Amino acid sequence: MIIVLKKNATPQEIDHICTKVRELGLTPNVSRGVERVVIGVIGDEEKLQVQPLEVFPGVEHVMSILKPYKLASRDYRTENSEFEMNHGVKVGGKKIVVMAGPCSVENYDMLLNVAKAVKKSGASFLRGGAFKPRTSPYSFQGLGEEGLKYLRQAADETGLLVCTEVMDTRQVELVSQYADMLQIGARNMQNFDLLKECGISKKPVLLKRGLSATVKDLLMSAEYLLSKGNFKVMLCERGIRTFETSTRNTLDLNAIPVIKKETHLPVLVDPSHGTGFRDYVAPMAMAGVAAGCDGLMVEVHECPEEAKSDGEQSLRPKQFDELMAKARAVARAVGRDI
Repeated sequence: MIIVLKKNATPQEIDHICTKVRELGLTPNVSRGVERVVIGVIGDEEKLQVQPLEVFPGVEHVMSILKPYKLASRDYRTENSEFEMNHGVKVGGKKIVVMAGPCSVENYDMLLNVAKAVKKSGASFLRGGAFKPRTSPYSFQGLGEEGLKYLRQAADETGLLVCTEVMDTRQVELVSQYADMLQIGARNMQNFDLLKECGISKKPVLLKRGLSATVKDLLMSAEYLLSKGNFKVMLCERGIRTFETSTRNTLDLNAIPVIKKETHLPVLVDPSHGTGFRDYVAPMAMAGVAAGCDGLMVEVHECPEEAKSDGEQSLRPKQFDELMAKARAVARAVGRDI
């Protein structure tokens, strides 16, 4: 349920409504837009039948939301969500944020060299996996906390932010000590305990779409984060499984305008996992920018043929620099910056 307040609603009236909602065992979430303040109510709406909210001072009207993702819905917040991070980086604004780095953190020297290169090319985030969810238990699983320390050190030395994956509820506190943004990977998109823990942490989250998840599934997972009071959430389209075998996944660029229509949350495109092949990364990154994405995540490695994971889809630093130049031209064409 959404409570739309009058333009002249006072802070006291807003607090009064929130107090009454809580007394009924429901959770109010206040969203302050440019012209209006709305309150999203989470819980059993039947409890509101005994106390109609339309009669409260400051209330203009009350809407029942049929979509199951209430806080992620455009009905709750019509404006695009934006949030500030360190180094003046704004997620969801006019400028498209770029995250780049190796799939796995392998050693510090390589990571630092890549960080310097992607920073020079215009990236804002250093991405890299310290904990790696691998299909095979015999594949490289990451360096763990040592990898987190490398990420933080390389990012601090180059002025980048860190985005890295958290795989387990027991890791949230640890990863939060080193990362600026927590990544919830495709395989964990519906790990609801992990979603709740990341929501409680209030740390910015990049939520990746599951391998076979619908857009609705993705938004419902985002709702778990929002329902815990964490609105610093960015969604990620990273490709889904289809019958097509010429690419690793099928990068669903249809999802970008669909997500932008359905939700106020910013959305990022990962053309590296979305295609699985180096030759296709740049074209699909530019297509993502043209489709309206708010961010790009690109895998970059000094020597992809020696990478411990995903070398076949990793760009070399020079290729990443060339991609950024082309992506800027596309961004300008659609009224954005990179």
